[in-house]
Amino acid sequence: MLDQPYMTDLIEANSMGHEPNLIDIYSASWGPTDDGKTVDGPRNATMRAIVKGVNEGRHSLGNIFVWASGDGGEDDDCNCDGYAASMWTISINSAINDGENAHYDESCSSTLASTFSNGGKNPETGVATTDLYGQCTKSHSGTSAAAPEAAGVFALALEANPQLTWRDLQHLTVLTSSRNSLYDGRCRFMPDLGIKDNTPYHGDAKNCSRYEWLMNGVGLEYNHLFGYGVLDAAEMVLLARVWKTVPARYHCEAGILAEPVEIPSDGNLILEIRTDACRGSDTEINYLEHVQAVISLNSSRRGDVTMYLISPSGTRSVILSRRPKDDDFKDGFTNWPFMTTHTW
Repeated sequence: MLDQPYMTDLIEANSMGHEPNLIDIYSASWGPTDDGKTVDGPRNATMRAIVKGVNEGRHSLGNIFVWASGDGGEDDDCNCDGYAASMWTISINSAINDGENAHYDESCSSTLASTFSNGGKNPETGVATTDLYGQCTKSHSGTSAAAPEAAGVFALALEANPQLTWRDLQHLTVLTSSRNSLYDGRCRFMPDLGIKDNTPYHGDAKNCSRYEWLMNGVGLEYNHLFGYGVLDAAEMVLLARVWKTVPARYHCEAGILAEPVEIPSDGNLILEIRTDACRGSDTEINYLEHVQAVISLNSSRRGDVTMYLISPSGTRSVILSRRPKDDDFKDGFTNWPFMTTHTW
């Protein structure tokens, strides 16, 4: 697909929809430009192909779309990448060999898990793999290498249990990924918003290796860089063998804030939506997987806007972090689906 002299929505759609009953896993290590200011995602035909694959592919078990979370670094946010941040894909970030985040890693709430890639001080700690024409390379790098590693782990899980659905595989990822000694080498932290929440911080800000891992309402640890941790192939395969398929997926709309609200230039804007999780209806929600906040927003400088989503139990997600290079003042966001996996 990427050897074309140009790219169109139709070319992408045909690639994502190619042989959905013969291909189990699609691995994609491409997306919008990693320049810290682009907001882009799949067009209509491509999105329809992905959604159709998830719902009808693999004879209705669902194709697995694995996506690299992006290499824009700390000045970018992968929730501005509509491919990686989609609820229909599994977004994979990377860590280097000592557990630190790589310099190119983007932080966002849609990342589900990570694998190891290059970026360490030793140039020999890259990813060794086969190259074109049967050659060997040690220069495979970035989240472009992390995503296909994850695809390989998912293939092992499907081999152990071919009846896994696309959602089963995401549940296995959340439950078996390992925190190990993963850490953010830059010691980034969430500012105090003056909002009461129950999200416990682990450790001390002076010790990066024990900082920035949070716990959600059901006791699962998550991280804005690494998702739920590094994939553990052995644990995933063991659990896959005895896994029982999760119940049907339901969609519940929590509510709408239809009236435009102005964000104060010198403070925070707090918006609250009360929901009963569609209680008593055919789509009543008993547990969460993906949560989307579909937002339209204009700003004099888009990159200065930071947004948080806080659950009733106090789980806090940064659904948009500051992007210093994004000086857009015209396009903003229009019905953009910011997604978090942190309330799983």
